[in-house]
Amino acid sequence: MLKSVSVALIPLLLIISNGPSYLLTGLKRNGSEARTGILEKMIVAGGSVAMDLDLNRLNGIGADVKAPQPSVLRFDVERDSFFTVLVLDNELRGPLPSSMAIIPQNSVALPERLNASVQQLVVESMPWGEPYDLVVRDGRTGFIFFNIEGHQFDYDASQHLLSVKMGTMLLSTEFATELGRPSDASVVVGQISIIVTLRPIEVTQYANGEVKSDVLPSLRTKDGTTPGPDVVVGNISALMQLGSGGTQVGLALGSEACNFGVENVHWFTMPDNDHPVIPQNLYRMSGGATNDERFEQIGQSNAKHGFAPLAQNLCGLGCNGVGGNVLGSGCSDPTTASLNGGPTLGSRAWINPFTGFFPRGDSASPPNIHTGHTHTGTSHRILTEINDLNTTLNPGASYFAEAQYITPHEYAWCSTHPGQCNMYNNASYRRFSITGTAGPFNFAAVGATVRAQAAINAWTGATIVTIEPAPGTDGIGMIGYRVTNPSAGVWHYEYAIYNQNLDRAIQSLSIPNGVGLTLSNVEFHAPPQHPGWTFDGTVGNTGYSSMPWAQTQNAANNSWSSDTFTQNQNANAIRWGTLYNIRFDSNMPPEMRNVTISFFKTGVPITVSIQAPSGAAIPVSVSGRVTTSTGQGVANARVFIADAVGNARMAITSSFGYYSFGNVDAGGTYTIAVQSKRYGFTPQMLQVNDNMTNVDFVTAPPIRAMWSHSAQPRA
Repeated sequence: MLKSVSVALIPLLLIISNGPSYLLTGLKRNGSEARTGILEKMIVAGGSVAMDLDLNRLNGIGADVKAPQPSVLRFDVERDSFFTVLVLDNELRGPLPSSMAIIPQNSVALPERLNASVQQLVVESMPWGEPYDLVVRDGRTGFIFFNIEGHQFDYDASQHLLSVKMGTMLLSTEFATELGRPSDASVVVGQISIIVTLRPIEVTQYANGEVKSDVLPSLRTKDGTTPGPDVVVGNISALMQLGSGGTQVGLALGSEACNFGVENVHWFTMPDNDHPVIPQNLYRMSGGATNDERFEQIGQSNAKHGFAPLAQNLCGLGCNGVGGNVLGSGCSDPTTASLNGGPTLGSRAWINPFTGFFPRGDSASPPNIHTGHTHTGTSHRILTEINDLNTTLNPGASYFAEAQYITPHEYAWCSTHPGQCNMYNNASYRRFSITGTAGPFNFAAVGATVRAQAAINAWTGATIVTIEPAPGTDGIGMIGYRVTNPSAGVWHYEYAIYNQNLDRAIQSLSIPNGVGLTLSNVEFHAPPQHPGWTFDGTVGNTGYSSMPWAQTQNAANNSWSSDTFTQNQNANAIRWGTLYNIRFDSNMPPEMRNVTISFFKTGVPITVSIQAPSGAAIPVSVSGRVTTSTGQGVANARVFIADAVGNARMAITSSFGYYSFGNVDAGGTYTIAVQSKRYGFTPQMLQVNDNMTNVDFVTAPPIRAMWSHSAQPRA
């Protein structure tokens, strides 16, 4: 248990605070006074955190709910967090006061106060003597959300792997008070588990009571810093125009790939398909009084296929000197903008961005063939409209270039080494200034490259929520949102939907409707699509559609969507490395609501908690008829409708078998069942988004207890 570890740690804390005369305290004794041992001071190199939350308790719903509403909130631990622990002769002695930043990887319906801080949470080890050893707090404000008790540490010295298990999460007094439920302080709302890899930052060896060596290890493990292969865009060195055509220009950026991993990354040249591909994107932040109202993607390229990496040390990791068919551990491979601009770049359509798979170059479907079409100044480069760069038309706008490296070796390693999955940090961005109105345009870097983060994170004042619909089998995306109040009674909603490396692609966004809700000035934005060409991986080699998403409305939702996969496999879905925008004005102020994201190729829809217009659910009606197999109405049958938490209502069928329910809240999932003394009926589960008629029931073979006692109407 943690307390026993902490007690054993007290002598070692004296080592840290009182200098050399105390260094031998707690070490092995070879005689009455002499002591021998190795003391390691270690920090977190990387890892993950899972919070298994009971959302009913967290949101104050519990008195009359029989079962908890579990939901797991997952985080990555920020690389090289200075959460510090001591290890003595390969045995864990415990943590020092320190913290690790955690980065959310999915979203759940959290209370507004917690949701506003979820991007900046830390797990902190508290000083000795505090009521709790571990807490979860806002890393910027210091506000404590949860206290943790009952946890156990487990340390595997062979892998430098630290686990924290069975940590009970308690509502802090501050959080309970802010929620308006001060009496809920210390209520159990879930469990936390942590698994991290450690690396030493100081190693002290003692022999017979004397310090034999005191070493500060390199800030890298071997020649990298993370387990496995780990390609990161270490720098975006340039952005330049390479050509033009009609109303568009073709741009490219210079990039430097750095292998932060301890394993050499496969970089075999085509026709081999075990090498990285490099797509490039361009974004613009503009609008509003401070030129940060919206964040849009205005350009995207095809993908450069990597080959023959160099073995430089541009990221300062300590390159192991290996190049050729691999990028060595700690090594860097610079690529100029002219080389990234091809124009012999391959279509993104062939590439699974999570697994990194694409066909071999000598297969029946080669991924980078350029016969049958003529290259122009914009072909395959970052295709961008001139008007989106024109400084006269875009005064005060900010521009951000983004590069991403997708490599199959990272996924292959992850598949055989769980916990060493580095497919989520492959994108980096850098801001550039621009001069010119009609081209050629000139660009100059502003500030340093922001490593291992997608460009959407540059959106000033926005909240960014990460989605991960299928952990372990597909990638991640993000929803950014920003709500402003430009005039009395009007709220402007800006949404940016970004797909980083989801192969399934995103097909629709649905926002809840509400009583009295109106939308105006509705707009949709997407970057230009490249034209098709022979062997481009799209159906019929016609490229992807540029058709704007259609807006539809029913009682439950306002929705925007492309065609489905069944309707058009080349539909304008949000594919990997792409960001689309939806914006509108509304007469309703914002509140946290669950919006629905649906996917294009595969996968069930998911809900995400973000700000959307407020409003009570619109009531609708559900009606139908209950009949025998011969079509005769069944009179006086009892029809039940129950919502997702078991609240039920009942109606009696008429002499002709008709029934009706009014005032049903749109947007919910309901179970409808029929009870009859003479006949049996199969219950139906329905998503009710609008008025529904013809929800009919026909007799089935008699069965017992068609409706359980728990679903009977409540008093």
